[in-house]
Amino acid sequence: MKRLISLLLLAAPLAAAAQMSNDDVHKYDHRNQSQYRTEINIPGFDGYQTLKCDFHIHTVFSDGSVWPSVRVQEAWQEGLDAIAITDHLEYRPHKDIVKSDHNESYNIAKKEGDKLGFLVIKGTEITRSKPLGHLNALFISDANAMDVEDPLQAIDIADAQGAYIIWNHPGWPDNKSTFYPVHGDLIKAGKIDAYEAYNYMESYPLTFDWYAEYGIAPMANTDIHGTIAMDYDCGDGWMRPMTLVFAADRTEAALKDALEAKRTLAFFQGNLVGDKEYLSKLVGASLKTRAVGDRLEVTNVSDITYQMTQGDALYIFPAGKTVIITKPEGELTVRNCLWGNGKHLTYMFL
Repeated sequence: MKRLISLLLLAAPLAAAAQMSNDDVHKYDHRNQSQYRTEINIPGFDGYQTLKCDFHIHTVFSDGSVWPSVRVQEAWQEGLDAIAITDHLEYRPHKDIVKSDHNESYNIAKKEGDKLGFLVIKGTEITRSKPLGHLNALFISDANAMDVEDPLQAIDIADAQGAYIIWNHPGWPDNKSTFYPVHGDLIKAGKIDAYEAYNYMESYPLTFDWYAEYGIAPMANTDIHGTIAMDYDCGDGWMRPMTLVFAADRTEAALKDALEAKRTLAFFQGNLVGDKEYLSKLVGASLKTRAVGDRLEVTNVSDITYQMTQGDALYIFPAGKTVIITKPEGELTVRNCLWGNGKHLTYMFL
Protein backbone atom coordinates (compact mmCIF):
# COMPACT_ATOMS: atom_id res chain seq x y z
CA MET A 1 0.00 0.00 0.00
CA LYS A 2 2.83 2.42 0.90
CA ARG A 3 4.48 1.71 -2.45
CA LEU A 4 1.22 2.40 -4.27
CA ILE A 5 0.77 5.69 -2.42
CA SER A 6 4.34 6.71 -3.29
CA LEU A 7 3.76 5.99 -6.97
CA LEU A 8 0.56 8.00 -6.92
CA LEU A 9 2.34 10.94 -5.29
CA LEU A 10 5.09 10.82 -7.91
CA ALA A 11 2.52 10.75 -10.69
CA ALA A 12 0.54 13.67 -9.29
CA PRO A 13 2.86 16.45 -10.56
CA LEU A 14 2.90 14.87 -14.01
CA ALA A 15 -0.84 14.70 -14.07
CA ALA A 16 -1.09 18.32 -12.93
CA ALA A 17 1.34 19.46 -15.64
CA ALA A 18 -0.24 17.42 -18.42
CA GLN A 19 -3.66 17.98 -19.86
CA MET A 20 -5.08 14.80 -21.31
CA SER A 21 -6.17 15.33 -24.88
CA ASN A 22 -7.10 11.70 -25.36
CA ASP A 23 -5.75 8.30 -24.40
CA ASP A 24 -2.90 8.65 -26.92
CA VAL A 25 -1.74 12.25 -26.36
CA HIS A 26 -0.96 14.26 -23.23
CA LYS A 27 -0.34 17.99 -23.74
CA TYR A 28 2.10 19.71 -21.36
CA ASP A 29 0.92 23.30 -21.21
CA HIS A 30 2.73 24.27 -18.02
CA ARG A 31 6.24 24.43 -19.41
CA ASN A 32 8.90 26.67 -17.89
CA GLN A 33 8.32 29.97 -19.67
CA SER A 34 11.53 31.59 -18.38
CA GLN A 35 14.39 32.47 -20.71
CA TYR A 36 17.79 32.39 -19.04
CA ARG A 37 20.72 34.73 -19.56
CA THR A 38 24.27 34.40 -18.24
CA GLU A 39 25.36 37.72 -16.79
CA ILE A 40 28.93 38.86 -17.42
CA ASN A 41 30.09 41.06 -14.56
CA ILE A 42 32.55 43.72 -15.69
CA PRO A 43 32.33 46.96 -13.72
CA GLY A 44 32.35 50.41 -15.21
CA PHE A 45 34.13 53.55 -14.03
CA ASP A 46 33.83 57.35 -14.13
CA GLY A 47 30.04 57.03 -14.31
CA TYR A 48 30.20 54.76 -17.36
CA GLN A 49 28.86 51.23 -17.56
CA THR A 50 30.63 48.48 -19.46
CA LEU A 51 28.74 47.23 -22.51
CA LYS A 52 29.81 43.83 -23.85
CA CYS A 53 29.63 43.93 -27.64
CA ASP A 54 30.34 41.94 -30.80
CA PHE A 55 30.55 44.11 -33.91
CA HIS A 56 31.28 41.45 -36.56
CA ILE A 57 28.57 38.85 -37.15
CA HIS A 58 27.29 36.97 -40.21
CA THR A 59 23.99 35.27 -40.99
CA VAL A 60 22.53 33.17 -43.79
CA PHE A 61 21.98 36.42 -45.69
CA SER A 62 25.68 36.30 -46.60
CA ASP A 63 27.96 33.33 -45.84
CA GLY A 64 26.78 32.46 -42.32
CA SER A 65 24.67 29.46 -41.38
CA VAL A 66 22.39 31.04 -38.77
CA TRP A 67 19.15 33.03 -39.03
CA PRO A 68 19.45 36.66 -37.83
CA SER A 69 17.04 36.32 -34.90
CA VAL A 70 19.07 33.38 -33.59
CA ARG A 71 22.17 35.58 -33.59
CA VAL A 72 20.38 37.91 -31.19
CA GLN A 73 19.20 35.06 -28.98
CA GLU A 74 22.73 33.62 -28.77
CA ALA A 75 24.24 36.95 -27.78
CA TRP A 76 21.49 37.75 -25.25
CA GLN A 77 21.82 34.35 -23.58
CA GLU A 78 25.61 34.72 -23.33
CA GLY A 79 25.43 38.06 -21.55
CA LEU A 80 26.25 40.53 -24.32
CA ASP A 81 24.60 43.94 -24.52
CA ALA A 82 24.90 44.70 -28.24
CA ILE A 83 25.78 43.15 -31.58
CA ALA A 84 26.13 44.43 -35.12
CA ILE A 85 24.82 42.44 -38.07
CA THR A 86 27.56 42.80 -40.70
CA ASP A 87 26.74 40.56 -43.64
CA HIS A 88 28.99 40.79 -46.69
CA LEU A 89 27.93 43.06 -49.52
CA GLU A 90 29.85 41.22 -52.23
CA TYR A 91 29.80 37.62 -51.06
CA ARG A 92 26.38 35.96 -50.73
CA PRO A 93 26.63 32.23 -51.51
CA HIS A 94 23.01 31.60 -50.37
CA LYS A 95 21.46 34.34 -52.50
CA ASP A 96 19.60 31.90 -54.77
CA ILE A 97 17.85 30.45 -51.72
CA VAL A 98 17.69 33.47 -49.38
CA LYS A 99 16.40 36.22 -51.65
CA SER A 100 16.48 39.71 -50.17
CA ASP A 101 18.28 43.04 -50.20
CA HIS A 102 21.23 43.92 -47.97
CA ASN A 103 19.09 45.41 -45.19
CA GLU A 104 16.83 42.45 -44.46
CA SER A 105 19.11 40.54 -42.06
CA TYR A 106 19.29 43.60 -39.81
CA ASN A 107 15.52 44.13 -40.01
CA ILE A 108 14.89 40.57 -38.78
CA ALA A 109 17.51 40.80 -36.03
CA LYS A 110 16.23 44.21 -34.89
CA LYS A 111 12.73 42.84 -34.29
CA GLU A 112 14.15 40.10 -32.05
CA GLY A 113 16.38 42.61 -30.28
CA ASP A 114 13.42 44.84 -29.51
CA LYS A 115 11.58 41.87 -27.97
CA LEU A 116 14.53 41.20 -25.64
CA GLY A 117 15.53 44.80 -24.93
CA PHE A 118 18.82 44.09 -26.71
CA LEU A 119 20.81 46.48 -28.90
CA VAL A 120 21.20 45.50 -32.56
CA ILE A 121 23.32 47.81 -34.71
CA LYS A 122 22.81 48.07 -38.44
CA GLY A 123 25.98 47.30 -40.36
CA THR A 124 27.55 45.68 -43.38
CA GLU A 125 30.96 44.38 -44.46
CA ILE A 126 32.77 45.85 -47.45
CA THR A 127 34.67 42.78 -48.64
CA ARG A 128 37.71 43.28 -50.85
CA SER A 129 41.19 41.81 -51.20
CA LYS A 130 44.26 43.38 -49.68
CA PRO A 131 45.66 45.97 -49.64
CA LEU A 132 42.28 47.44 -48.63
CA GLY A 133 40.92 44.26 -47.07
CA HIS A 134 37.60 43.98 -45.26
CA LEU A 135 35.89 46.83 -43.42
CA ASN A 136 32.71 46.93 -41.35
CA ALA A 137 30.47 49.98 -41.50
CA LEU A 138 28.22 50.39 -38.44
CA PHE A 139 25.26 52.70 -37.71
CA ILE A 140 24.42 52.91 -41.40
CA SER A 141 20.99 53.73 -42.84
CA ASP A 142 21.06 51.76 -46.11
CA ALA A 143 23.47 48.93 -46.94
CA ASN A 144 22.14 48.66 -50.48
CA ALA A 145 23.66 52.02 -51.39
CA MET A 146 27.17 50.63 -50.70
CA ASP A 147 26.88 47.77 -53.18
CA VAL A 148 29.07 49.48 -55.79
CA GLU A 149 32.11 48.39 -57.78
CA ASP A 150 34.62 50.84 -56.31
CA PRO A 151 35.32 49.99 -52.63
CA LEU A 152 36.54 53.51 -51.86
CA GLN A 153 33.23 54.82 -53.17
CA ALA A 154 31.46 52.36 -50.87
CA ILE A 155 33.46 53.75 -47.94
CA ASP A 156 32.54 57.31 -48.96
CA ILE A 157 28.86 56.35 -49.07
CA ALA A 158 29.13 54.74 -45.62
CA ASP A 159 30.88 57.84 -44.29
CA ALA A 160 28.14 60.04 -45.71
CA GLN A 161 25.62 57.93 -43.78
CA GLY A 162 27.49 58.66 -40.55
CA ALA A 163 29.09 55.21 -40.35
CA TYR A 164 31.62 54.07 -37.76
CA ILE A 165 34.16 52.06 -39.78
CA ILE A 166 36.25 49.12 -38.52
CA TRP A 167 39.27 47.61 -40.25
CA ASN A 168 38.67 43.87 -39.93
CA HIS A 169 41.23 41.11 -39.25
CA PRO A 170 44.30 43.03 -40.51
CA GLY A 171 46.46 39.89 -40.32
CA TRP A 172 44.18 37.79 -42.53
CA PRO A 173 44.52 35.96 -44.90
CA ASP A 174 48.29 36.22 -45.41
CA ASN A 175 49.32 36.16 -41.72
CA LYS A 176 50.81 39.65 -42.07
CA SER A 177 49.39 42.71 -40.32
CA THR A 178 50.59 45.15 -42.98
CA PHE A 179 49.65 48.80 -42.62
CA TYR A 180 49.18 49.92 -46.21
CA PRO A 181 49.19 53.53 -47.46
CA VAL A 182 45.46 53.29 -48.24
CA HIS A 183 44.77 52.74 -44.53
CA GLY A 184 46.84 55.77 -43.58
CA ASP A 185 44.91 57.87 -46.09
CA LEU A 186 41.55 56.62 -44.78
CA ILE A 187 42.52 57.24 -41.16
CA LYS A 188 43.65 60.79 -41.95
CA ALA A 189 40.31 61.36 -43.71
CA GLY A 190 38.42 60.08 -40.66
CA LYS A 191 37.14 57.03 -42.55
CA ILE A 192 38.64 54.30 -40.34
CA ASP A 193 37.72 54.58 -36.68
CA ALA A 194 38.76 51.23 -35.22
CA TYR A 195 40.50 47.94 -35.95
CA GLU A 196 40.26 44.34 -34.79
CA ALA A 197 43.09 43.41 -32.43
CA TYR A 198 41.33 40.05 -32.08
CA ASN A 199 39.19 38.32 -34.67
CA TYR A 200 37.66 34.86 -34.30
CA MET A 201 40.57 32.74 -32.99
CA GLU A 202 43.40 35.12 -33.94
CA SER A 203 45.20 38.06 -32.39
CA TYR A 204 47.42 40.55 -34.22
CA PRO A 205 50.13 41.69 -31.77
CA LEU A 206 51.72 44.23 -34.13
CA THR A 207 48.41 46.10 -34.20
CA PHE A 208 48.37 46.60 -30.43
CA ASP A 209 50.37 49.80 -30.99
CA TRP A 210 47.89 51.26 -33.46
CA TYR A 211 45.74 53.00 -30.85
CA ALA A 212 48.73 55.03 -29.66
CA GLU A 213 50.20 55.50 -33.15
CA TYR A 214 47.12 56.18 -35.26
CA GLY A 215 44.30 56.90 -32.79
CA ILE A 216 42.07 54.04 -33.94
CA ALA A 217 40.24 52.06 -31.27
CA PRO A 218 40.97 48.35 -30.59
CA MET A 219 38.23 45.75 -30.84
CA ALA A 220 37.69 42.02 -30.38
CA ASN A 221 34.93 40.40 -32.43
CA THR A 222 33.88 36.85 -33.31
CA ASP A 223 33.36 37.22 -37.08
CA ILE A 224 31.05 34.30 -36.41
CA HIS A 225 29.61 32.28 -39.30
CA GLY A 226 28.43 29.06 -37.64
CA THR A 227 26.79 28.76 -34.25
CA ILE A 228 28.55 30.27 -31.26
CA ALA A 229 28.17 27.01 -29.33
CA MET A 230 30.13 25.08 -31.96
CA ASP A 231 33.06 27.52 -32.02
CA TYR A 232 33.22 28.75 -28.41
CA ASP A 233 32.50 26.76 -25.28
CA CYS A 234 30.89 29.63 -23.40
CA GLY A 235 30.60 27.62 -20.20
CA ASP A 236 33.20 27.04 -17.52
CA GLY A 237 34.47 30.63 -17.60
CA TRP A 238 35.23 30.67 -21.33
CA MET A 239 33.87 33.71 -23.17
CA ARG A 240 33.62 34.63 -26.83
CA PRO A 241 35.70 37.59 -28.07
CA MET A 242 34.05 40.87 -27.19
CA THR A 243 34.63 44.58 -27.39
CA LEU A 244 34.16 46.34 -24.06
CA VAL A 245 32.61 49.77 -24.55
CA PHE A 246 32.39 52.26 -21.68
CA ALA A 247 29.11 54.09 -22.27
CA ALA A 248 26.88 56.46 -20.33
CA ASP A 249 23.93 54.07 -20.66
CA ARG A 250 22.72 51.10 -22.66
CA THR A 251 21.28 52.91 -25.67
CA GLU A 252 22.37 53.04 -29.29
CA ALA A 253 23.11 56.76 -29.01
CA ALA A 254 25.31 56.29 -25.93
CA LEU A 255 27.05 53.32 -27.56
CA LYS A 256 27.91 55.32 -30.67
CA ASP A 257 29.05 58.27 -28.56
CA ALA A 258 31.40 55.99 -26.59
CA LEU A 259 32.80 54.43 -29.76
CA GLU A 260 33.46 57.80 -31.32
CA ALA A 261 35.26 58.81 -28.10
CA LYS A 262 37.34 55.59 -28.42
CA ARG A 263 36.31 54.28 -24.99
CA THR A 264 36.92 50.62 -25.85
CA LEU A 265 39.04 47.66 -24.82
CA ALA A 266 39.46 44.41 -26.75
CA PHE A 267 38.88 41.28 -24.62
CA PHE A 268 39.54 37.65 -25.55
CA GLN A 269 41.07 34.59 -23.89
CA GLY A 270 41.47 36.51 -20.66
CA ASN A 271 43.55 39.28 -22.26
CA LEU A 272 42.71 42.97 -22.49
CA VAL A 273 44.19 45.31 -25.11
CA GLY A 274 43.76 49.05 -25.38
CA ASP A 275 44.34 52.46 -23.84
CA LYS A 276 46.52 52.46 -20.73
CA GLU A 277 44.14 54.77 -18.85
CA TYR A 278 41.09 52.59 -19.48
CA LEU A 279 43.00 49.44 -18.56
CA SER A 280 44.12 50.96 -15.26
CA LYS A 281 40.64 52.22 -14.40
CA LEU A 282 39.05 48.86 -15.20
CA VAL A 283 41.56 46.99 -13.01
CA GLY A 284 40.93 49.49 -10.21
CA ALA A 285 37.16 49.09 -10.50
CA SER A 286 37.50 45.28 -10.52
CA LEU A 287 39.81 44.79 -7.53
CA LYS A 288 38.43 45.93 -4.18
CA THR A 289 40.91 45.99 -1.30
CA ARG A 290 40.76 45.91 2.48
CA ALA A 291 43.63 45.97 4.97
CA VAL A 292 43.76 42.90 7.21
CA GLY A 293 46.52 43.54 9.73
CA ASP A 294 49.74 43.78 7.76
CA ARG A 295 48.16 41.94 4.83
CA LEU A 296 45.83 42.92 1.99
CA GLU A 297 42.50 41.35 1.15
CA VAL A 298 41.71 41.67 -2.56
CA THR A 299 38.23 40.89 -3.91
CA ASN A 300 37.81 40.62 -7.66
CA VAL A 301 34.23 41.71 -8.38
CA SER A 302 34.60 41.12 -12.12
CA ASP A 303 34.47 38.04 -14.33
CA ILE A 304 38.00 38.75 -15.59
CA THR A 305 40.91 37.01 -13.85
CA TYR A 306 43.94 39.28 -13.44
CA GLN A 307 47.50 37.96 -13.34
CA MET A 308 50.28 40.16 -11.94
CA THR A 309 53.97 39.69 -11.36
CA GLN A 310 56.67 41.49 -9.43
CA GLY A 311 60.07 39.98 -9.92
CA ASP A 312 59.67 36.24 -9.35
CA ALA A 313 56.41 36.67 -7.44
CA LEU A 314 53.13 35.76 -9.14
CA TYR A 315 49.78 37.13 -7.98
CA ILE A 316 46.55 35.70 -9.39
CA PHE A 317 43.24 37.37 -8.65
CA PRO A 318 40.57 34.93 -9.91
CA ALA A 319 37.25 36.18 -11.23
CA GLY A 320 34.69 36.53 -8.46
CA LYS A 321 37.12 35.44 -5.72
CA THR A 322 38.80 36.98 -2.69
CA VAL A 323 42.48 36.42 -1.89
CA ILE A 324 44.74 37.61 0.94
CA ILE A 325 48.31 38.58 0.11
CA THR A 326 51.24 40.32 1.69
CA LYS A 327 50.90 43.81 0.29
CA PRO A 328 53.44 44.29 -2.51
CA GLU A 329 55.60 47.39 -2.36
CA GLY A 330 55.78 49.28 -5.62
CA GLU A 331 54.35 48.50 -9.05
CA LEU A 332 53.21 45.15 -10.37
CA THR A 333 53.07 44.10 -14.01
CA VAL A 334 49.59 43.07 -15.14
CA ARG A 335 50.41 40.23 -17.50
CA ASN A 336 47.02 40.07 -19.24
CA CYS A 337 46.60 43.83 -19.84
CA LEU A 338 48.47 45.29 -22.81
CA TRP A 339 48.55 48.88 -24.08
CA GLY A 340 50.90 48.02 -26.95
CA ASN A 341 52.83 45.15 -28.48
CA GLY A 342 54.68 43.59 -25.53
CA LYS A 343 53.75 46.60 -23.36
CA HIS A 344 52.08 45.50 -20.14
CA LEU A 345 50.11 47.68 -17.77
CA THR A 346 51.72 48.40 -14.40
CA TYR A 347 49.53 48.72 -11.33
CA MET A 348 50.05 49.63 -7.69
CA PHE A 349 47.85 48.78 -4.71
CA LEU A 350 47.39 51.89 -2.60
